[in-house]
Amino acid sequence: MKVNWNYIKMLGLMVLVVFLFAFASKRNGARQISAPNVHFIGENNLFITNEAVSKLLIQNSKGVKNLAKETLVLNELENALKSNPMIKTAEVYVAVNGTLNADIEQKTPIARVSTNASYYIDDEGSFMPLSNNYSARVPLVTGYVEKNNLNNVYKVARKVRVDGFLNKHVIEIHQDLNKQLYLKLRQCSFNVLLGDANFLDRKINNLKAFYNKNLKDNTLHGYSKVNLQFENQVICTKI
Repeated sequence: MKVNWNYIKMLGLMVLVVFLFAFASKRNGARQISAPNVHFIGENNLFITNEAVSKLLIQNSKGVKNLAKETLVLNELENALKSNPMIKTAEVYVAVNGTLNADIEQKTPIARVSTNASYYIDDEGSFMPLSNNYSARVPLVTGYVEKNNLNNVYKVARKVRVDGFLNKHVIEIHQDLNKQLYLKLRQCSFNVLLGDANFLDRKINNLKAFYNKNLKDNTLHGYSKVNLQFENQVICTKI
């Protein structure tokens, strides 16, 4: 009987490949996770520190670096990071060499509420706490503001952020007890009454026309209030 050595060699090679694959998978799964490697996406100004993120990643008393990869639930770590009110998005993954990585995107503050409570409003209109690590230079929000009802103030703050004129001049957004909105401009003594948050583009265009004309005439300091709440009208109160 003739022995088919090619068949035997092929079978042996397949057994060897399966063995090496199983060995590598077991060894890779048991490899210990290293200390977290945290990478911040976007701005360099850190409202939450690398150390704070690392603490959030620690799931037991031994720390993340002592967990085997096969026991690490990445979704739970991501959810733990996202639960922090300063973090917008988080992606956690483990590299082939066992390094635990976390890509963090912080929230972006666009206004700072300064009433009986102090906190930021982020670029999605949500609450964001102040940071001991960094303070953002954004307009103040004063008056009667509720943490669970930021929509009107957010609309104005968002407009201030994206409009070059407002971004340069607005230092304060005020909301009174009747939800009427005001702006305070840098180096101007008058208050700007917006009224509600409707028709903002039209109101701001009226403000720009008023400002530029009176800047040219050197009369900006002769007013105590500029009322923009009525359609296509700028009603000024002189000092």
